[in-house]
Amino acid sequence: MIGIFDSGFGGLTIYKSIEKALPQYDYVYLGDNARAPYGNRSQEVIYEYAQQAVDFLFNQGCDLVILACNTTSAEALQKLQKEYLPKKYPNKNVLGVIRPLVEEAAIATKKKIVAVMGTRSTVESKSYIRELQKQDSKIKVVQQACPLLVPLIEENWEKRPETKMILKKYIRPLKNYQPDTVILGCTHYGWLQKDIQNYFGKRIKVLDSGKIVSDKLVIYLQKHPQFAQNAMVMPPKRIFFTTESNTRFEASAQKYIGRKIQAKTIELI
Repeated sequence: MIGIFDSGFGGLTIYKSIEKALPQYDYVYLGDNARAPYGNRSQEVIYEYAQQAVDFLFNQGCDLVILACNTTSAEALQKLQKEYLPKKYPNKNVLGVIRPLVEEAAIATKKKIVAVMGTRSTVESKSYIRELQKQDSKIKVVQQACPLLVPLIEENWEKRPETKMILKKYIRPLKNYQPDTVILGCTHYGWLQKDIQNYFGKRIKVLDSGKIVSDKLVIYLQKHPQFAQNAMVMPPKRIFFTTESNTRFEASAQKYIGRKIQAKTIELI
């Protein structure tokens, strides 16, 4: 069973692609909507929240958890992998979304200029700068914090003219650097993928985070058969949890996933 965690709705963009690529697996999705957004919180708080989410998902029977959240991937993943898992869950693992995107961006960029849109916490962590330059020291990384986008998406305002105006304002300074590749350093931004691509223009490639992460996960599972789910359960389990209103979560999930789901409200401690 694979767990997928995000601070809210954004990880559904990752879940949809993973489910399509690996439909035979059981999935548990957890959205911490009650405490979203994470992007303006301290590293200590983000780590605490990520630890609570990982504990919950492992206790649900997951053997592998995907942090479908750039903020927790930037601020908590390494500490979870190096300190927390060896002590408490030595036979389980947690993966993030930053490395798959970085590897793809390093291949995609021809001009060696990569733009990153992210939460304030992700941008300030400089995780994308470090990881991209590990791939290729010649790559120039330009970043833009977009703190207003997650709250707008969580409020289902992604199609409102106010959101489009704010989005243009965030993108304008990045375009001045003339990047050829763009990383959406927050899974929530996948809800705005088409608008972001339109504002950057056809000559600039905005990476599809969901497809990239799901493709890399397929490869990871092939290399780590201990996490593979070979036996088909008919039908495979699809379990959804949220820390806020389950009816609100269900409505937003249906809009993106394209089908009705049932979600349960829980409290993370």
